[in-house]
Amino acid sequence: MSENVSSGRSVRAGQGWTWIADGFDLFKKQPGIWIAITVVLLVILLVVGSISLLGAIATLVRIIATLVLLSIFMGGLMIGCQTLQRGGSLEIGHLFAGFKTQTGNLVVLGVLSVLAWIIVIVPLFAILGSGAFLGMMRGDLAGVAIIGGTFLLALLVAMAISIPVCMALWFAPALVVLRGIAPVAAIKQSFSGCLNNMAPFLIYGFVTLVLSVFATIPFLLGWLVLLPILIASVYVAFRDIYGDA
Repeated sequence: MSENVSSGRSVRAGQGWTWIADGFDLFKKQPGIWIAITVVLLVILLVVGSISLLGAIATLVRIIATLVLLSIFMGGLMIGCQTLQRGGSLEIGHLFAGFKTQTGNLVVLGVLSVLAWIIVIVPLFAILGSGAFLGMMRGDLAGVAIIGGTFLLALLVAMAISIPVCMALWFAPALVVLRGIAPVAAIKQSFSGCLNNMAPFLIYGFVTLVLSVFATIPFLLGWLVLLPILIASVYVAFRDIYGDA
């Protein structure tokens, strides 16, 4: 596959399953390294998540640091997937390749992702806060119903907003590191690529949901396999939709 499709082409619905299957094929090439990378990644995120500062400042720092690091790590892993797909060897160092390639753009992408998720969180808390206030003001069964209703409304609004955010960020790290595209343009192209492939993503999401249940049952240990498969599937889907990088 040598064609390069900047706007993202539409693929058949069945590709949603193929992305996961081909992601598993990439995982099988070096399962030990994949699992080691996953462990290192989770440990780093756990350490970042335990940053000890005061109150809201700690929460904000953790969120920003986590999202920026995820952007950089995903960029590096996309390079690793490309190397593996082209016959090379995946290395733990690929997790940190984003600190050497397109680092500035990946950091900007991470900051933009923080802003995007703030857009999701603000209306969520606004709805929950107003519902809780009105419910407590009434102090009766109707107030309880108001609180329950606003919780459901907040959930629906958060889902409605978060889906486009996920679409905008899904392929953005790959577009930045493998195509050298600027962060804002990468976000636009990622959204376009996902929008053109809603059917395969529905299948992809359903299969991922089912696999997530099985991965969670054995004390979450299945995620040491499923997470690298899903990471590899992002690269596979990227090549399928945007062409070979």
